[in-house]
Amino acid sequence: MASALSRALKLPGKKGPDLGEYDPLTQADSEDESEEDDLVLNYPRNGLGRDSCHSTGSSKLRGSRHGRLVGAEDEAQEDEEEEEDEWRERLPNKSRLGRDDMKSMQYWSHRDSGRDRVGEERGGLGPHGGSGLGIHSIDAEEKRMRMKNAVRSAFFLVPLLCTTLLVLLCAFLIPCRKGEWEKALGHAGGVTPPALALWDVDGDSVEDVFLGVTEWTNDTHPTQVYSVVALSAAGGQLLWRKAMQESVMYIQCGLQINTQTSPVVLLISKSSVIAVNGTTGKNLWSVLLQNIESQAVLLPDLQGDSIPDLLIATLPADETLDLSLTLISGLNGEKLGHPVPFNLTAHGKLIGPLLHETQQGAFYILFGLGDVEAVSLCDVYFHATGEMPKSQSARRKDTVWEGLKKTNSTSFIHIYRGAERVEFLLPVVAGFGNNHNRLDTVSNLNSTKSDWVLVHGCCKLSVLRQKDVRKEWTFSSGPIHSQPAPGHFNEDGVLDLFIQHSANGIMQAQVVDGAYGHLLWKAEFTCPHLVLESSAVSTSTGRSVFLFWASEPIKAQKNVIKTTVTPGVAAAEPLIRKLFLLHPAYPTILLELTSTTDTTVTSAVSYQEGDKDATYITVSSRPTPESEPGARIVKSMSLRAAITKAQIVRLGNETKELIKPGAFELNSFFRRLSFKHQVRSMRCSQLFLLRLTFHGVYCD
Repeated sequence: MASALSRALKLPGKKGPDLGEYDPLTQADSEDESEEDDLVLNYPRNGLGRDSCHSTGSSKLRGSRHGRLVGAEDEAQEDEEEEEDEWRERLPNKSRLGRDDMKSMQYWSHRDSGRDRVGEERGGLGPHGGSGLGIHSIDAEEKRMRMKNAVRSAFFLVPLLCTTLLVLLCAFLIPCRKGEWEKALGHAGGVTPPALALWDVDGDSVEDVFLGVTEWTNDTHPTQVYSVVALSAAGGQLLWRKAMQESVMYIQCGLQINTQTSPVVLLISKSSVIAVNGTTGKNLWSVLLQNIESQAVLLPDLQGDSIPDLLIATLPADETLDLSLTLISGLNGEKLGHPVPFNLTAHGKLIGPLLHETQQGAFYILFGLGDVEAVSLCDVYFHATGEMPKSQSARRKDTVWEGLKKTNSTSFIHIYRGAERVEFLLPVVAGFGNNHNRLDTVSNLNSTKSDWVLVHGCCKLSVLRQKDVRKEWTFSSGPIHSQPAPGHFNEDGVLDLFIQHSANGIMQAQVVDGAYGHLLWKAEFTCPHLVLESSAVSTSTGRSVFLFWASEPIKAQKNVIKTTVTPGVAAAEPLIRKLFLLHPAYPTILLELTSTTDTTVTSAVSYQEGDKDATYITVSSRPTPESEPGARIVKSMSLRAAITKAQIVRLGNETKELIKPGAFELNSFFRRLSFKHQVRSMRCSQLFLLRLTFHGVYCD
């Protein structure tokens, strides 16, 4: 059948548009009718177009070249026909219809292959009918290009995405450990805490460390050498060192002097007060005094020079008198008049002095020996100089307070007098325990306008209203051996009190409600043999976390994995002291931030507002061989970094079925914790009086 069709297409005659006939007149070897030539080469032999009968081809073959192509194709077709005849003879069992169909399919396969080869030689494709290998190759090339572009985009975007995730991980999930360092400075002097203060002096917005240092010479007759050092908060580098004639008792920062653009630092020893440039350590002024007993108290301007003045408690030359108050000019350090002596009836630990501003704007000095007295600042200045203060604010007297005097002949106002002595006096304001040695106006703003908390007997605390010195509430406790830390445990806006007391080898930590005197939280620990203030650190939510040192929690020893000694030895003589963090949101959970065998003697807290972090600075005595004096170690620790490595300690008796909250919840909560210094005026800011019968013993 295929042979018959092939011969029919070669017969003379014209091919009509409908009948598929062939007209020899149209088969002219003309260069102007390339489309018809293309039709002759590509037109199907059965009269039906494979793709489109009337497609207008794009090839433009001319002349003899076209003829040669046609002749070559005809010869190839004749050869194929002969091969088909031979093949047909080899299949006698096939029906004619089947053989014709197979012949037709093979023929069209050869024809298509021929057309594709011709199209490739021509270098072009018809828009419709000639869509052979050329179109398929173009589609494949386009697919390859799209795939190549996708691979290139993937190679670019995948590393970019990974880099972005890594940057976000470093920036938000991994806390910056800036400011974590440890440095050995001098020799330890027992458990007596050295002078410590914090203030930014290098302009990096992070408070640097000032520390009094004592060292022993290596001579045949060793002598002590005293100095003050300033350390960078970033890495503990030495900023400056200043030699001193005697041991420094107090270091205070923040005094504002108009003639000085650099911060002013006060160095107070037993017989002198020296003001130095905080950036360089060079002297600004100094004053010699006798038997200094207290740090400096910031006063309002008394001389009219717009510079705050200072007050310091000293021992009077007359031994029959108990205490003197000395006024010093904040501008140049000159003494204002002479010391004002007082004869106090009680005897005990020195309380204060502290400045208090009443509701009427009058200033009074609170001080005492075992009790608390108040005296008008105007009276102190008048007795020292014989003149009235030049500033109007310093001349005021509060009529209510003056009415509390027993007689008109005395200048004392009795704040507290009793048979038992007072041990501590401090204003309960946020962060006071960490900033009690500062001389800037902002730090002293709230502390001068507060109510008081009186701790009397060995175990009773009472809130006293400053307007009438009457008790608000009373709470009974054990003997308190360290200064309380005011902070926000609940959310009533009133500062609560974190206290520690020890007896019979057991230390108990408690949080007392500042509004009503109720017990909010407590836990018992093995006594760490330390007398160290706890710290309340403000968070960005307004609540506080409490840092305190202790040994193993008594009811949670089974939950603590790491131990270095047997439990019996630890109960009798604990060597491992641990720093715990308590958050009021999880009162049954403690975070163990660090543990050490060093004896921590003093600490302070600094806020890093930019990083939403806080730094915990400690000064410790590290054990050394008996032939050498102990080393003094200064350590700076980031709280957020310490939290990520902290060990979870659960308080109380818990079963395996009810261990809640889970570790994942706790880690998620504490790692999101951020710290921020809170400056606010409290509804019930308080001043603290601790009266104890507990003296100089760590644990009974």
